[in-house]
This record gives sequence, C-alpha cells and structure tokens, in this order.
Amino acid sequence: MTNPNELTAAAAAQAIASGAMTSVELTRACLDRIHAREADVGAWTHLDDEAALAQARVRDQYAPQGPLHGVPVGVKDLIDTYDMPTAYGSPIYAGHQPVGDAACVELLRAAGAVILGKTVTTEFAMYTPGKTANPHNPSHTPGGSSSGSAAAVADAMASLALGTQTAGSIIRPASFCGVVGYKPTHGMFPVAGIKALSQTLDTLGGFARSVADLALLRAAMLGAPTAIEPLVAPPRIGVYRTPQWGEATADTQSALETAAQQLAAAGADVRDIELPSEYTDLAAAQEAIQGFEGVRCCAYELRHHHEQLSPRLLELMEAGKEVSYAAYADAMALAER
Repeated sequence: MTNPNELTAAAAAQAIASGAMTSVELTRACLDRIHAREADVGAWTHLDDEAALAQARVRDQYAPQGPLHGVPVGVKDLIDTYDMPTAYGSPIYAGHQPVGDAACVELLRAAGAVILGKTVTTEFAMYTPGKTANPHNPSHTPGGSSSGSAAAVADAMASLALGTQTAGSIIRPASFCGVVGYKPTHGMFPVAGIKALSQTLDTLGGFARSVADLALLRAAMLGAPTAIEPLVAPPRIGVYRTPQWGEATADTQSALETAAQQLAAAGADVRDIELPSEYTDLAAAQEAIQGFEGVRCCAYELRHHHEQLSPRLLELMEAGKEVSYAAYADAMALAER
C-alpha cells in the first residue's frame, strides 16, 4: 500500500475530498518522512509540526473549497510567509519575519493547501548553496537555486513545492532530483512578496511528481482548469544543440539524445533545429541582464551588509557593476528580437 506522503498531489486531494484520508493523516505522514530523512537530505529551513497539523485540522473541518484542499506544500525560503521566518538564504535575514504572505502563498492557502514549511534556497537564489543534498545520492548536488523544494518533492516529504527561476533555478534541480519542474511563461504567476534578483527574468513556478499536480498549482495561482487538455495532434519538439553544447558532459549529451529518441518513439514530431547566429550571444545577454538588474535589486544588501555576503555573490555583483547601461540596453534588445 502506498504511504500517504508518496501520493501525488492530485491523488491526495482526491482521497481527502472523498473522505478516504484526512489532511491530518497526510500532513503527519509528510512530517514523519521529513524527520526520518532530513538529517541526510537537508531540504528544510523551517518546520513547525504543530503549526502544520493545526492547519490540517482546520482543513478537515470543512468540505473542499479549492483544488489543493488539505495538501501540504513546501515553500522556497525566497518567498514571504507571515507565520514563518523568511531568510532568503542569507545570514543577513536570519530570523526575519515578514508581516504578510507573498501573493502566491496566500493563493495556496485560499486553495486549501497546508503550508508545510520553508525549503532551502541558495543565497538570494544565486550560486552559494545551502545544506541540501541530492536525495538519491547525498554526495551529489541537488541543483540550485530551488534546491530544497526539488529535494523535498523527490524524497516524498511533500508532493508539491514552490520554486523560482532566474536562469535555471527550477529546471536544473528538477532534472538533478528527478521530479517534474514547471517554469511558466515569465509573468504568468504573481511574484509580489518574493525577493527579487532580476525583474526581467525572475519567474515563479513549482515542483511535483506528476504533470497533473502542476495543473492544480495553475488552478490555485490562476483559476485555470484542473484538468489537462488532451493533445489534438502529436507535439512538435525541436532539439537545439546550443552554442554551449560542447560544454555538456558526454552523459548529459547522451541523456538529451535518448530523451529525443524516446519522444519520437512515443509519437512526437521531433526535429533537429538550427537557429540564426544571433542566438549565439543570448547566454552572454542573459548574464548581462541578470548582473545589471541584480546589482540594483540587491542595492540595500550591498551597501549596508556587504560583509555578510558570500565571496561568490560579491564576485558576481562586481561583474554586474561593470555592465554599462548601454550594454544592458543592447542585451534587452537582443532578447526582445
């Protein structure tokens, strides 16, 4: 029999709605899994068992009114929560208690979710890692910056968790930890109450163990349908070996080639694609945009808490300071084209 914490969010929500399981039973199973594995995985920065169970008891007192009713969800510690500390992965904000929830957290609560706890982020969603290990092999990285969210979902500590991405901070840890990562179109999900790094690039998304679970997340964030529309034709998938293809390891190249072959075998229209030479400069443009905007988004920390920033972050910020307005404008124009 499947343990409650191993259920997908969709299956758990259905079980709670039907009366086959309570939110308290599910939340307690998630907490038990966390306590059994957290010493090895290190996915969480804040947990309060009784607070989580209290939320679950409230959910069990009334009929479901939202798509995630009674389902525990992890929240990346880059995202404000009024009842849990939010440190943004930085010692500068140790013990920091926001006065309100980020918009996405309030929307989760309105959808019936139990906010289980806060998951580890790298420092300001950049490169300096936290304590999280890859749950499949603790000697390996879980990927960043949404490391704790991806690891928690992969290890069945929660079936759903929020993450953010500026460059690869959802799709990378999802890949490394073997879960489904969803990076929506930029601007689709609300980012109010999330520590900013780049207004042009920051995107809110999530992690799950099934694609159907992400439809529930979209329903909570947007009021979108919970059912996934069936495809009316085979999907068209392009395989683009970017100018950075040679930097990938042989294992990575093999994994991508195998994925393309499996998709084609399943009926997808898979094609190799070539893009104009202008695309060669996109990676550098992304770095310029992130650096230029990052210096400005972190202006307070750079000026008042310089000594509490990691050497790696300071190095990146110094590079960002060297990006002129003209170079930034050129990078934005290239991205727009």
